[in-house]
Amino acid sequence: MTAYDRPGGERLVLGVPRAAFRPSPVFVALVALFVTTGVLAWNGSGNVRLSVFGFVVSGWLVSLCLHEYAHAIVAFRAGDRGVAHRGYLTLNPLRYSHPLLSIALPVLVVLLGGIGLPGGAVWVDRHLIPGRLRHTLVSLAGPATNVLFTLVLVLALRVGTGAGGSVEFWAGLALLAFLQLTASVLNLLPVPGLDGGNMIQPWLNPQWRRMYDLFAPYGFILLFALLWNPRINGWFFDVVFTAGDVLGLPAWLYGTGLDLVRFWRG
Repeated sequence: MTAYDRPGGERLVLGVPRAAFRPSPVFVALVALFVTTGVLAWNGSGNVRLSVFGFVVSGWLVSLCLHEYAHAIVAFRAGDRGVAHRGYLTLNPLRYSHPLLSIALPVLVVLLGGIGLPGGAVWVDRHLIPGRLRHTLVSLAGPATNVLFTLVLVLALRVGTGAGGSVEFWAGLALLAFLQLTASVLNLLPVPGLDGGNMIQPWLNPQWRRMYDLFAPYGFILLFALLWNPRINGWFFDVVFTAGDVLGLPAWLYGTGLDLVRFWRG
């Protein structure tokens, strides 16, 4: 990015104050919680189930922040400077357009269903972004972070398992990897209003685009309706489990992690 000083001495990046890019205390606190609970889970200190719960939930929230940040930073580079003024580049989840849909609901689904639910959180002014490819890249940026997280976590499991730490720690890490894998698949589904659908929307002809825009506000409802269907739900998890097996993600380990985070079951 091009940085320069304006007359008052304030440092700017593409006309935006550098403070707009500074990680928020909320995000820093989430990272600190993720590291702290990870250390506790690694050592098996205290209530290990509670530590794994904090480790997985805070890790998932950190990934959500980075997912939305990826959308915002690509949109910023593509021409929408408003994402900086709306606070999306500070990684503060409280700045999201729909905190309930983007934070509370995904965490609830993670705990109850073991699925990394995507969330629509940052609002991008598409009129300020020229070119269909740029629009697609803005939508792709979020799922790409989930894919990257999946690969990094699986690599950590394959390299680090057996090098120390408690089984509970590795189970929590495996669950995080599984959640990232489910989020990767869900985010790439061509559902109107979700990232996968938004990736193809700019390439549709005007008639199909009007139909897409009609259904886009109901993307979450469509997603839940699809996953509620037993056959589609089975196809979805077949894809996820197959991908997990190809990557070498142990099913028993992330299954153990899911049991651990549901600490209220005793």
